Amino acid sequence: MDKNNLIGFGLIGLVLVSFIYFNQPDPQQIEAQKRYQDSIAAVIEQQEAEARALIEKQAQEIKALGADSTSILFNALNGEESFVTLANEKLSIRISTLGGRICSATLADYNNQEGQPVTLFSEEDNIVRNARRSDDKIYNQLYFTIDGKEENIDTRKLYFTPVNATDNSVVMRLSFAADKYIDLTYRLLPDSYVVDLSIEAHNTENIFSASTKQMNIVWEQILRQQEKGFTFEQQYTSLTYKTEEDIDHLNERSDDSEKIKEPVDWVAFKNQFFSCIMVGKNKFDDVVLESDTLHEGKGYMKTCIADMSTPFDPTGKVATDLSFYFGPNKFSVLKESNELIGGEDNDLQLQRLIYFGWPIVRWINRFFIMYLFDWLTGWGMSMGLVLLLLTLIVKAIVYPFTYKSYVSSAKMRALKPYIDEINAKYPKQEDAMRKQQEIMMLYSKYGASPMGGCLPMLIQMPIFIAMFNFVPNAIELRQQSFLWANDLSTYDAVISWGTSIWPIGNHISLFCLLFCLVQIANTYYTSKMQPNMGGSPEQAQQMKIMRWMMYFMPIMFFFIFNDYSAGLNYYYFLSTLISVGIFIYLRYKVDENELLKKMEAYYEKNKNNPTKRTNFMANLEAMQKELERRNEELKRNNNK
Repeated sequence: MDKNNLIGFGLIGLVLVSFIYFNQPDPQQIEAQKRYQDSIAAVIEQQEAEARALIEKQAQEIKALGADSTSILFNALNGEESFVTLANEKLSIRISTLGGRICSATLADYNNQEGQPVTLFSEEDNIVRNARRSDDKIYNQLYFTIDGKEENIDTRKLYFTPVNATDNSVVMRLSFAADKYIDLTYRLLPDSYVVDLSIEAHNTENIFSASTKQMNIVWEQILRQQEKGFTFEQQYTSLTYKTEEDIDHLNERSDDSEKIKEPVDWVAFKNQFFSCIMVGKNKFDDVVLESDTLHEGKGYMKTCIADMSTPFDPTGKVATDLSFYFGPNKFSVLKESNELIGGEDNDLQLQRLIYFGWPIVRWINRFFIMYLFDWLTGWGMSMGLVLLLLTLIVKAIVYPFTYKSYVSSAKMRALKPYIDEINAKYPKQEDAMRKQQEIMMLYSKYGASPMGGCLPMLIQMPIFIAMFNFVPNAIELRQQSFLWANDLSTYDAVISWGTSIWPIGNHISLFCLLFCLVQIANTYYTSKMQPNMGGSPEQAQQMKIMRWMMYFMPIMFFFIFNDYSAGLNYYYFLSTLISVGIFIYLRYKVDENELLKKMEAYYEKNKNNPTKRTNFMANLEAMQKELERRNEELKRNNNK
């Protein structure tokens, strides 16, 4: 280090020392800063003292309320929780004296994955970590709030007294005085999944104001995972409701909430195969719904909340009637329960809780697939055989259309030598319109139609979509084994691993793999069946790309359907395999040379009768001639 560097560092050090010395606070400033810090500490201490005092005051008020014998809630605030069980052949429910609520529901004739009776909800689920929030929140509760003159009624913290308890009914009484009380009468209907609830006031006119006409209901529940496949079950788990106009639901795949403007007939917390439904005999108003999705591994699917109001009569002249359904999503059972709850005059359409698809698809499922499925199931066969017979019957019904489609394509293949002559006659791109016109005229003369192959696809597509909606909702397939599949309602994992890998998941479903392999074979035979229409090199390249896309679709199907039910993949596998067999059979049955002879005979017979052609071909020919005329006119105008 030279002398200049030493001098520079020395000057910098001198500047820093001078800056610190001349900028240090004087004694007055130090004292002012100390007083400021002391005042901040005093303010914090005062706020903490006020907070402690407020907490103590609230605690004293709560304590005083519990000890105040003049309070109308004095008797109801003190008690010990106990339970009353109601049961019939199908359903068992537990009712808690704390809140007078139904706190658990168990089905006797359905088992969970461990072989025990299915429990839809219970008090064991009460404290669960919410998916969106970090706080603990109590779920699986039902409570009522009513505005009172001096104190509001909130049944969450009130104790009820069981009265007149039997095996299938009980009265939960909320007492204000010896002759002033509110009764919650629960009645489990025999041999059903329906529970009626009647809420009736007795001598409570002076407890509630004259303006009290409504009571508020809050229903909260966390939906258990009942099936093996979490992802697949999540798609069919939703908060569903019915208004006068339609049935709708919140988003199944994400958190959602909605405020319903019109009155609501019922609200349902729906799993794939089981539901909890609350029905308001006088409808629900001011309905606010919320649904939060949960992550896999917790053993739960969603948390659902319904906040709503319904009429309440403090005079006790008119009871508030509600009904609950705790049971399977089975069409016949829901329809029967609909009649038990609503009667003949009020069609609640509980059976529409099972989603069968859009209107046309729903009609196919409702009036064809379901009746056929129930008829086959009634024979006592295994579900695998039922699906096999169902597939054969459906294929037999659409076979005439499939045959007609194949013959239509075979006609165009038989005409290929004539089409090749037309392609050679018009090799230039500018003659494409004239070439296409002659090809269409050729089809018309020989009685062929390129649209004839589309009809079976249009007919079979709604059935394909109908089965896509029907099979996952068929509770009859639940826990039914077939071949290597232990449960046709969920995936059949022949290979599985611990970590989920996108997009395949953590398993390989064998029926899905077989379906996709057979779909590739079906694509191969379908492409062979399609005639070569000729055309430009660009059109040929486009056809080649489309065929490769058809081969790529089964690969996409594998990643989409790998999580789907084995029953659905099994049906698609059978349906596609039968289609391949039909194509091979028709390939040998239909002789294209004989077909060409028939078409030539048709041509000779009708060559002098220009009106003997299909309407489609005549219209298409007319359109092409008109387009050609306009093009010629446009060329003449450009040459002027």
